[in-house]
Amino acid sequence: MKQVRRALLKWYRANRRDLPWRQTRDPYAIWVSETMLQQTRVETVVPYYERFLERFPDVQALASADMDDVLGAWAGLGYYSRARNLKAAAREITDTHGGRVPDDAEDLRALPGIGRYTAGAVASIAFDRPEPVVDGNVARVLSRLLGIREDIKRPQVNKRLWEAAATLARGPHPGNLNQALMELGALVCTPAEPRCLACPLAVHCDAHRRGDAASLPKKQRKPAARRVEAAAGWVLRRGKVLAVRRPPTGLLGGLWELPGGDLEQREDPAAGLVRNLRERVGLSVARTDYAGAVEHLFSHRRLRLHLFRCDPPRGRTRLDGFDAHRWLAPGSLCELPHGAVTRKALALLAGTAASAGSDRA
Repeated sequence: MKQVRRALLKWYRANRRDLPWRQTRDPYAIWVSETMLQQTRVETVVPYYERFLERFPDVQALASADMDDVLGAWAGLGYYSRARNLKAAAREITDTHGGRVPDDAEDLRALPGIGRYTAGAVASIAFDRPEPVVDGNVARVLSRLLGIREDIKRPQVNKRLWEAAATLARGPHPGNLNQALMELGALVCTPAEPRCLACPLAVHCDAHRRGDAASLPKKQRKPAARRVEAAAGWVLRRGKVLAVRRPPTGLLGGLWELPGGDLEQREDPAAGLVRNLRERVGLSVARTDYAGAVEHLFSHRRLRLHLFRCDPPRGRTRLDGFDAHRWLAPGSLCELPHGAVTRKALALLAGTAASAGSDRA
Protein backbone atom coordinates (compact mmCIF):
# COMPACT_ATOMS: atom_id res chain seq x y z
CA MET A 1 0.00 0.00 0.00
CA LYS A 2 2.94 2.38 0.56
CA GLN A 3 4.06 1.79 -3.03
CA VAL A 4 0.49 2.27 -4.26
CA ARG A 5 0.27 5.50 -2.28
CA ARG A 6 3.50 6.92 -3.72
CA ALA A 7 2.51 5.97 -7.27
CA LEU A 8 -0.90 7.61 -6.89
CA LEU A 9 0.45 10.90 -5.55
CA LYS A 10 3.12 11.08 -8.25
CA TRP A 11 0.56 10.40 -10.98
CA TYR A 12 -1.87 12.94 -9.53
CA ARG A 13 0.71 15.73 -9.44
CA ALA A 14 1.36 15.20 -13.16
CA ASN A 15 -2.15 14.46 -14.45
CA ARG A 16 -4.82 16.10 -12.33
CA ARG A 17 -7.38 18.24 -14.09
CA ASP A 18 -7.43 21.98 -13.46
CA LEU A 19 -10.81 22.24 -11.74
CA PRO A 20 -12.04 25.34 -9.88
CA TRP A 21 -12.52 23.60 -6.50
CA ARG A 22 -8.89 22.51 -6.63
CA GLN A 23 -7.78 26.15 -6.52
CA THR A 24 -9.01 26.65 -2.95
CA ARG A 25 -8.73 25.26 0.56
CA ASP A 26 -11.96 26.96 1.64
CA PRO A 27 -13.93 24.15 3.33
CA TYR A 28 -17.25 25.74 2.35
CA ALA A 29 -16.32 25.77 -1.35
CA ILE A 30 -14.99 22.21 -1.16
CA TRP A 31 -18.17 21.06 0.60
CA VAL A 32 -20.33 22.67 -2.12
CA SER A 33 -18.28 21.00 -4.87
CA GLU A 34 -18.39 17.56 -3.27
CA THR A 35 -22.14 17.85 -2.80
CA MET A 36 -22.68 18.85 -6.41
CA LEU A 37 -20.42 16.08 -7.70
CA GLN A 38 -22.56 13.35 -6.15
CA GLN A 39 -24.06 11.42 -9.10
CA THR A 40 -23.27 14.33 -11.45
CA ARG A 41 -20.55 14.65 -14.10
CA VAL A 42 -17.68 17.11 -13.58
CA GLU A 43 -18.32 19.05 -16.79
CA THR A 44 -21.94 19.58 -15.72
CA VAL A 45 -20.97 20.73 -12.23
CA VAL A 46 -18.34 23.37 -13.12
CA PRO A 47 -20.68 26.19 -14.28
CA TYR A 48 -23.19 25.47 -11.51
CA TYR A 49 -20.42 25.54 -8.91
CA GLU A 50 -19.10 28.89 -10.11
CA ARG A 51 -22.55 30.49 -10.27
CA PHE A 52 -23.57 29.07 -6.88
CA LEU A 53 -20.47 30.45 -5.13
CA GLU A 54 -20.92 33.81 -6.81
CA ARG A 55 -24.48 33.97 -5.47
CA PHE A 56 -23.80 32.36 -2.06
CA PRO A 57 -20.09 33.03 -1.37
CA ASP A 58 -20.00 31.73 2.21
CA VAL A 59 -21.90 29.77 4.84
CA GLN A 60 -23.68 32.85 6.17
CA ALA A 61 -24.95 33.86 2.73
CA LEU A 62 -26.36 30.38 2.12
CA ALA A 63 -27.86 30.08 5.60
CA SER A 64 -29.76 33.37 5.24
CA ALA A 65 -30.87 32.82 1.63
CA ASP A 66 -34.45 32.20 0.60
CA MET A 67 -35.03 28.53 -0.30
CA ASP A 68 -36.54 29.49 -3.66
CA ASP A 69 -33.29 31.32 -4.49
CA VAL A 70 -31.20 28.29 -3.52
CA LEU A 71 -33.34 25.91 -5.57
CA GLY A 72 -33.30 28.35 -8.45
CA ALA A 73 -29.49 28.35 -8.45
CA TRP A 74 -29.58 24.54 -8.34
CA ALA A 75 -32.27 24.11 -11.03
CA GLY A 76 -31.20 21.66 -13.72
CA LEU A 77 -28.57 19.94 -11.58
CA GLY A 78 -31.04 17.35 -10.25
CA TYR A 79 -31.26 15.50 -6.93
CA TYR A 80 -32.68 18.60 -5.26
CA SER A 81 -32.48 17.16 -1.75
CA ARG A 82 -28.77 18.03 -1.99
CA ALA A 83 -29.62 21.74 -2.22
CA ARG A 84 -32.13 21.55 0.61
CA ASN A 85 -29.62 19.74 2.81
CA LEU A 86 -26.87 22.25 1.96
CA LYS A 87 -29.04 25.11 3.16
CA ALA A 88 -30.14 23.22 6.29
CA ALA A 89 -26.54 22.35 7.13
CA ALA A 90 -25.44 25.96 6.54
CA ARG A 91 -28.08 27.10 9.02
CA GLU A 92 -26.86 24.56 11.57
CA ILE A 93 -23.22 25.57 11.03
CA THR A 94 -24.22 29.19 11.62
CA ASP A 95 -26.23 28.37 14.74
CA THR A 96 -23.98 25.69 16.28
CA HIS A 97 -20.46 26.17 14.93
CA GLY A 98 -20.17 29.94 14.75
CA GLY A 99 -20.37 29.94 10.96
CA ARG A 100 -17.24 27.80 10.53
CA VAL A 101 -17.37 24.46 8.72
CA PRO A 102 -16.25 21.79 11.23
CA ASP A 103 -12.82 20.26 10.65
CA ASP A 104 -13.71 16.91 12.23
CA ALA A 105 -15.33 14.14 10.17
CA GLU A 106 -17.70 13.10 12.94
CA ASP A 107 -18.91 16.68 13.42
CA LEU A 108 -19.39 16.96 9.66
CA ARG A 109 -21.43 13.75 9.55
CA ALA A 110 -23.77 15.17 12.16
CA LEU A 111 -24.88 17.87 9.70
CA PRO A 112 -27.92 17.39 7.41
CA GLY A 113 -27.09 15.60 4.17
CA ILE A 114 -23.43 14.90 4.95
CA GLY A 115 -22.59 11.22 4.90
CA ARG A 116 -19.37 9.32 5.35
CA TYR A 117 -18.03 10.10 1.88
CA THR A 118 -18.62 13.88 1.96
CA ALA A 119 -17.32 14.15 5.52
CA GLY A 120 -14.14 12.32 4.53
CA ALA A 121 -13.66 14.43 1.42
CA VAL A 122 -14.08 17.78 3.20
CA ALA A 123 -11.99 16.76 6.22
CA SER A 124 -9.13 15.43 4.09
CA ILE A 125 -9.06 18.00 1.29
CA ALA A 126 -9.77 21.13 3.34
CA PHE A 127 -8.13 20.17 6.67
CA ASP A 128 -5.55 17.46 5.81
CA ARG A 129 -7.29 14.94 8.05
CA PRO A 130 -6.42 11.27 7.21
CA GLU A 131 -10.03 10.37 6.47
CA PRO A 132 -10.99 7.87 3.75
CA VAL A 133 -13.44 8.33 0.89
CA VAL A 134 -15.23 5.70 -1.16
CA ASP A 135 -17.40 6.82 -4.05
CA GLY A 136 -18.12 5.02 -7.33
CA ASN A 137 -14.73 5.85 -8.81
CA VAL A 138 -12.81 4.81 -5.70
CA ALA A 139 -14.80 1.59 -5.32
CA ARG A 140 -13.98 0.67 -8.92
CA VAL A 141 -10.26 1.38 -8.51
CA LEU A 142 -9.97 -0.54 -5.25
CA SER A 143 -12.08 -3.52 -6.35
CA ARG A 144 -9.81 -3.96 -9.38
CA LEU A 145 -6.62 -3.28 -7.47
CA LEU A 146 -7.49 -5.79 -4.73
CA GLY A 147 -9.23 -8.30 -7.00
CA ILE A 148 -12.59 -8.13 -5.24
CA ARG A 149 -14.99 -10.26 -7.28
CA GLU A 150 -18.04 -10.04 -5.04
CA ASP A 151 -20.94 -7.61 -5.10
CA ILE A 152 -19.48 -4.37 -3.74
CA LYS A 153 -22.84 -3.45 -2.18
CA ARG A 154 -22.61 -6.34 0.27
CA PRO A 155 -21.82 -4.96 3.74
CA GLN A 156 -18.66 -7.00 4.30
CA VAL A 157 -17.31 -6.07 0.86
CA ASN A 158 -18.14 -2.39 1.38
CA LYS A 159 -16.36 -2.58 4.75
CA ARG A 160 -13.26 -3.95 3.06
CA LEU A 161 -13.23 -1.10 0.55
CA TRP A 162 -13.45 1.52 3.31
CA GLU A 163 -10.66 -0.21 5.24
CA ALA A 164 -8.41 -0.15 2.17
CA ALA A 165 -9.23 3.52 1.56
CA ALA A 166 -8.45 4.30 5.22
CA THR A 167 -5.06 2.60 4.93
CA LEU A 168 -4.23 4.70 1.86
CA ALA A 169 -5.39 7.92 3.52
CA ARG A 170 -2.93 7.55 6.39
CA GLY A 171 0.18 9.53 5.51
CA PRO A 172 1.18 12.89 4.02
CA HIS A 173 -1.30 14.78 1.83
CA PRO A 174 -4.43 12.69 2.50
CA GLY A 175 -6.58 15.12 0.52
CA ASN A 176 -4.44 14.76 -2.58
CA LEU A 177 -4.38 11.00 -2.08
CA ASN A 178 -8.17 10.83 -2.00
CA GLN A 179 -8.47 13.09 -5.02
CA ALA A 180 -5.91 10.93 -6.83
CA LEU A 181 -8.06 7.83 -6.28
CA MET A 182 -11.14 9.64 -7.60
CA GLU A 183 -9.23 11.15 -10.53
CA LEU A 184 -7.72 7.80 -11.51
CA GLY A 185 -11.20 6.28 -11.60
CA ALA A 186 -12.52 9.15 -13.70
CA LEU A 187 -9.69 9.32 -16.24
CA VAL A 188 -7.95 5.93 -16.42
CA CYS A 189 -9.68 3.19 -14.44
CA THR A 190 -12.96 3.85 -16.26
CA PRO A 191 -16.03 1.60 -16.16
CA ALA A 192 -16.19 0.06 -19.63
CA GLU A 193 -12.71 0.37 -21.14
CA PRO A 194 -10.05 0.80 -18.44
CA ARG A 195 -6.76 2.17 -19.79
CA CYS A 196 -4.59 -0.30 -17.91
CA LEU A 197 -1.42 0.44 -19.89
CA ALA A 198 -1.60 4.09 -18.74
CA CYS A 199 -2.35 3.23 -15.11
CA PRO A 200 0.28 3.95 -12.44
CA LEU A 201 -1.07 1.03 -10.38
CA ALA A 202 -0.99 -1.61 -13.13
CA VAL A 203 1.97 -3.46 -11.59
CA HIS A 204 0.06 -3.78 -8.32
CA CYS A 205 -3.37 -4.53 -9.80
CA ASP A 206 -4.90 -7.98 -9.42
CA ALA A 207 -7.53 -7.39 -12.12
CA HIS A 208 -4.90 -6.26 -14.64
CA ARG A 209 -2.82 -9.30 -13.85
CA ARG A 210 -5.80 -11.61 -14.40
CA GLY A 211 -7.15 -9.68 -17.39
CA ASP A 212 -10.68 -9.09 -16.08
CA ALA A 213 -10.59 -5.42 -15.12
CA ALA A 214 -13.50 -4.49 -17.39
CA SER A 215 -15.77 -6.97 -15.57
CA LEU A 216 -15.18 -5.36 -12.17
CA PRO A 217 -16.61 -4.19 -9.88
CA LYS A 218 -19.41 -6.69 -9.46
CA LYS A 219 -22.77 -5.05 -8.83
CA GLN A 220 -26.29 -6.29 -8.51
CA ARG A 221 -28.29 -5.22 -11.55
CA LYS A 222 -30.61 -2.28 -10.90
CA PRO A 223 -34.32 -2.84 -11.54
CA ALA A 224 -35.69 -1.17 -14.65
CA ALA A 225 -37.18 2.29 -14.15
CA ARG A 226 -40.94 2.16 -13.56
CA ARG A 227 -43.07 3.72 -16.30
CA VAL A 228 -45.32 6.52 -15.01
CA GLU A 229 -47.95 8.45 -16.98
CA ALA A 230 -48.98 11.90 -15.76
CA ALA A 231 -50.81 14.98 -17.02
CA ALA A 232 -50.40 18.69 -16.37
CA GLY A 233 -52.30 21.75 -17.50
CA TRP A 234 -51.59 25.28 -18.66
CA VAL A 235 -54.42 26.83 -16.64
CA LEU A 236 -55.09 30.48 -17.44
CA ARG A 237 -57.42 32.79 -15.54
CA ARG A 238 -57.66 36.49 -16.44
CA GLY A 239 -54.33 36.33 -18.26
CA LYS A 240 -52.41 34.62 -15.47
CA VAL A 241 -51.19 31.03 -15.36
CA LEU A 242 -51.37 28.76 -12.31
CA ALA A 243 -48.13 27.39 -10.84
CA VAL A 244 -47.95 25.03 -7.86
CA ARG A 245 -45.06 24.13 -5.57
CA ARG A 246 -44.27 20.59 -4.46
CA PRO A 247 -43.79 19.81 -0.74
CA PRO A 248 -40.24 20.42 0.54
CA THR A 249 -39.35 16.74 0.83
CA GLY A 250 -39.53 13.96 -1.74
CA LEU A 251 -39.01 13.95 -5.49
CA LEU A 252 -38.46 17.50 -6.83
CA GLY A 253 -39.23 18.82 -3.35
CA GLY A 254 -39.75 22.60 -3.15
CA LEU A 255 -39.85 23.08 -6.93
CA TRP A 256 -42.60 24.77 -8.94
CA GLU A 257 -44.52 23.10 -11.76
CA LEU A 258 -47.77 23.14 -13.70
CA PRO A 259 -50.73 21.66 -11.83
CA GLY A 260 -51.69 18.05 -12.50
CA GLY A 261 -50.66 14.63 -11.29
CA ASP A 262 -50.16 10.94 -12.03
CA LEU A 263 -52.69 9.05 -14.12
CA GLU A 264 -54.40 5.92 -12.94
CA GLN A 265 -53.84 2.71 -14.89
CA ARG A 266 -55.21 3.05 -18.45
CA GLU A 267 -56.79 6.41 -17.57
CA ASP A 268 -57.38 8.79 -20.47
CA PRO A 269 -54.86 11.68 -20.06
CA ALA A 270 -57.46 14.43 -20.54
CA ALA A 271 -59.83 12.83 -18.05
CA GLY A 272 -56.93 12.27 -15.66
CA LEU A 273 -55.95 15.94 -15.83
CA VAL A 274 -59.53 17.05 -15.14
CA ARG A 275 -59.63 14.70 -12.15
CA ASN A 276 -56.25 15.86 -10.79
CA LEU A 277 -57.15 19.53 -11.14
CA ARG A 278 -60.38 18.93 -9.23
CA GLU A 279 -58.79 16.77 -6.51
CA ARG A 280 -55.44 18.52 -6.08
CA VAL A 281 -56.13 22.22 -6.74
CA GLY A 282 -59.93 22.43 -6.38
CA LEU A 283 -60.55 23.72 -9.91
CA SER A 284 -62.95 22.50 -12.57
CA VAL A 285 -62.23 22.87 -16.29
CA ALA A 286 -64.77 22.22 -19.03
CA ARG A 287 -62.41 21.73 -21.96
CA THR A 288 -58.78 20.83 -22.56
CA ASP A 289 -56.69 20.96 -25.75
CA TYR A 290 -53.86 18.44 -26.05
CA ALA A 291 -50.48 20.10 -26.64
CA GLY A 292 -48.22 17.03 -26.67
CA ALA A 293 -46.07 15.07 -24.22
CA VAL A 294 -42.55 15.16 -22.84
CA GLU A 295 -40.54 12.34 -21.30
CA HIS A 296 -38.02 12.43 -18.48
CA LEU A 297 -35.98 9.69 -16.83
CA PHE A 298 -35.55 9.87 -13.06
CA SER A 299 -33.34 7.39 -11.21
CA HIS A 300 -36.29 5.08 -10.47
CA ARG A 301 -39.06 6.11 -12.84
CA ARG A 302 -39.54 7.01 -16.50
CA LEU A 303 -42.15 9.74 -16.74
CA ARG A 304 -44.31 10.63 -19.71
CA LEU A 305 -46.05 13.93 -19.00
CA HIS A 306 -49.08 14.78 -21.17
CA LEU A 307 -49.68 18.52 -21.52
CA PHE A 308 -52.92 20.38 -22.09
CA ARG A 309 -54.11 23.93 -22.54
CA CYS A 310 -57.21 24.44 -20.43
CA ASP A 311 -60.26 26.67 -20.63
CA PRO A 312 -60.53 29.20 -17.77
CA PRO A 313 -61.31 27.17 -14.64
CA ARG A 314 -64.20 27.44 -12.22
CA GLY A 315 -63.81 27.23 -8.46
CA ARG A 316 -61.46 28.44 -5.76
CA THR A 317 -57.90 27.14 -5.48
CA ARG A 318 -57.60 24.54 -2.69
CA LEU A 319 -54.39 22.55 -2.50
CA ASP A 320 -53.99 18.85 -1.76
CA GLY A 321 -50.46 17.52 -2.19
CA PHE A 322 -48.91 20.89 -3.03
CA ASP A 323 -47.77 23.43 -0.45
CA ALA A 324 -48.17 26.73 -2.34
CA HIS A 325 -49.58 28.22 -5.53
CA ARG A 326 -49.28 31.42 -7.53
CA TRP A 327 -51.17 33.00 -10.41
CA LEU A 328 -48.46 34.54 -12.56
CA ALA A 329 -47.91 36.37 -15.80
CA PRO A 330 -46.98 33.54 -18.20
CA GLY A 331 -43.44 34.75 -18.70
CA SER A 332 -42.79 34.84 -14.96
CA LEU A 333 -43.29 31.11 -14.46
CA CYS A 334 -39.86 30.36 -15.92
CA GLU A 335 -38.27 32.54 -13.22
CA LEU A 336 -39.43 30.25 -10.41
CA PRO A 337 -37.15 27.33 -9.44
CA HIS A 338 -38.30 24.30 -11.42
CA GLY A 339 -36.95 20.95 -12.56
CA ALA A 340 -35.90 19.67 -15.97
CA VAL A 341 -39.25 18.05 -16.73
CA THR A 342 -41.08 21.36 -16.18
CA ARG A 343 -38.51 23.11 -18.35
CA LYS A 344 -39.25 20.59 -21.13
CA ALA A 345 -42.99 21.12 -20.61
CA LEU A 346 -42.74 24.91 -20.86
CA ALA A 347 -40.58 24.64 -23.98
CA LEU A 348 -43.13 22.35 -25.62
CA LEU A 349 -46.02 24.66 -24.71
CA ALA A 350 -44.11 27.67 -26.02
CA GLY A 351 -43.45 25.78 -29.24
CA THR A 352 -47.08 24.82 -29.72
CA ALA A 353 -48.10 28.43 -29.10
CA ALA A 354 -45.64 29.62 -31.74
CA SER A 355 -46.88 26.99 -34.19
CA ALA A 356 -50.48 27.99 -33.58
CA GLY A 357 -49.58 31.61 -34.17
CA SER A 358 -47.86 30.82 -37.47
CA ASP A 359 -50.84 28.70 -38.58
CA ARG A 360 -53.22 31.56 -37.87
CA ALA A 361 -50.95 33.92 -39.75
